Amino acid sequence: MDFSLLGPVAVTTGTGEVALGPVKRRSLLAMLLLQPNAIVPVEQLITCLWEEEPPEHARTVIQGHVSRLRATLAEAGADAYGVELVTHGSAYQLRMPEQLVDSQRFSELLSLARPEAAPEEAVDLLRQALDLWRGPALTGTVASPPFAAAAHALEERRLAAAEALARAHGALGRYEKAADVLHPVAVANPLREGLIAALMLALYRIGRQSDAIAWYHRTRELLADDLGVDPGERLRAAYQEILRAAPAPNAPKAQAQHHRQGRDEGQGQSQGQIPAQAAAAHQEPAPGPQLLPRPPAGFLGRDHELAYLTRLTLPAAEPADPAHGPAHGSAHGGFPPEGGTTLVSGPAGVGKTGLVVHWGHAHAYAFPDGRLFADLRGFSGGEAAAPAEVLREFLLALGQPADRIPPSPEAAAALYRSLVANRRLLVVLDNASSSAQVRPLLPGGPQCTTLVTSRSRLDGLIATDAARPVRLHALGPEDGVALLGALLGPDRVAEDPEAAHELVTLCDGLPLALRAASAQLQARPRWRLARLATALRDERRRLALLSAEDAGVAAALRNSAARLSADDARLLRTLGTGFAREVNTAEAAALAGADPELIQDGLERLAEMHLLDEEATNRYVMSDLVKLFAQDSEDRRDGEGKG
Repeated sequence: MDFSLLGPVAVTTGTGEVALGPVKRRSLLAMLLLQPNAIVPVEQLITCLWEEEPPEHARTVIQGHVSRLRATLAEAGADAYGVELVTHGSAYQLRMPEQLVDSQRFSELLSLARPEAAPEEAVDLLRQALDLWRGPALTGTVASPPFAAAAHALEERRLAAAEALARAHGALGRYEKAADVLHPVAVANPLREGLIAALMLALYRIGRQSDAIAWYHRTRELLADDLGVDPGERLRAAYQEILRAAPAPNAPKAQAQHHRQGRDEGQGQSQGQIPAQAAAAHQEPAPGPQLLPRPPAGFLGRDHELAYLTRLTLPAAEPADPAHGPAHGSAHGGFPPEGGTTLVSGPAGVGKTGLVVHWGHAHAYAFPDGRLFADLRGFSGGEAAAPAEVLREFLLALGQPADRIPPSPEAAAALYRSLVANRRLLVVLDNASSSAQVRPLLPGGPQCTTLVTSRSRLDGLIATDAARPVRLHALGPEDGVALLGALLGPDRVAEDPEAAHELVTLCDGLPLALRAASAQLQARPRWRLARLATALRDERRRLALLSAEDAGVAAALRNSAARLSADDARLLRTLGTGFAREVNTAEAAALAGADPELIQDGLERLAEMHLLDEEATNRYVMSDLVKLFAQDSEDRRDGEGKG
């Protein structure tokens, strides 16, 4: 007789699977199997078996299920296996040899494995342990918090076993097998940083450096979007190790040759020897660095913005499509035919990063010398990235040896500009806080294209560096509904198109808010879209529903507000509580009780940060979500003041 919890809850004997009956009976057995030979009070079973308020006759229902379960086990020959379901007053106990439960055998195998000390033996033990799994733990039980917690605990042990198996393969030098083990669990657990770091290093050690770097940027984006945090130390350390571009253990010869070539080019330039361009004529060209994150999942729409970005950045001789030759006579709006710098700005959560990363992948053919990417962390809630830190990453990626990177930021910037001077390179500087942060990172070469994203307009970059501005607005109704369909499935959206349009409106058309709303619906598969729309109509709950812990819309707006001066933050709170939709300078000054000239400057700074929109001269508009955030900030400030 075998009892299964690592997948669908089941009991099997030599003659096949035992019919356990309805979900509550199956769930009762599962809870007893989670605690074999322990006495389980009926109150605990009631808590587990009902998602909401249990009925008055819950004890009677449980007694009935116990009676039928006891009979079912007896009919299956449980006595022969030493299995007995006994009653202790108002509690129950499933007496049995614990090795009959797959979760107990799994735990025993996991405890015996020693990946570093005895890797060969550990590989065998851990494979046996993972082979016991047949799907998500406790499938077919009641969706109550106790079962969710138990399933999560079992899943954590499954992930620990997978990581241990990968470490055992790594200890034996089998990095490809380690990557094969880690990849599926990393896909299923994209925010588990230790797992992603291990996968990155395994990929790097089999010569797949670009794939490893893509995993880093994918995870960094998810951490920022879902949790509002930066990568942790383990993930950053793995990324830095890969960027240093030292030949990896057991790496293919081609990879090591590429690393040596990069070092030779860097040394030749720094010592006044043969330039990299001349050396390239005598050997196979090394592939350029590919630091761009993976293409954003679920990206759609933005056709006008993408086309405009192409007209601004690509030379007139570039083909619109690499399969269809040059696009003769293409219009470029009067801009020069070199890449230059383009600034994509817009409010928090509008999808700036997704736009430029999608564009960068779509036009990879235009940048044969590589694509660089850096998150400048300008609005990530922590300390912004120092230009010197980013320059070091770029120089390492371009093949410059670590010991030949100048310690002076000015010298490092000069070396960076000289290395890329004649390369056709894309540089993406994401999430910039100021023009001063961006300027040292601009390549300056006539064939380089730089894309900068920021929540600020960065007027200084436009004035001094001829950056071409692209303002990104919220999604329109149709694109917003299409995004919901891509995230939830078109059938679910088609069930209630009116509610889908209302959700887009309640989310202000922001992709970040729509993704948060979709996450709420994915976590509640029984909810119709109209139910979430009803909940979001309550302005007191809207920001909370569009956030998860310290992530989502509220966290993004909080990071924007953190860059404001105390006076501008106070003005934002005043506007949030004092006007319905539009305001002019005189009205804002009356609300704030301040000089109109000072208020005009404050309104302009809020508009520069995309916390207000100046829809017409001296007419400012605040979106609903920003207004709710400003009101909530005022309420918290008042509460703290009263404390």
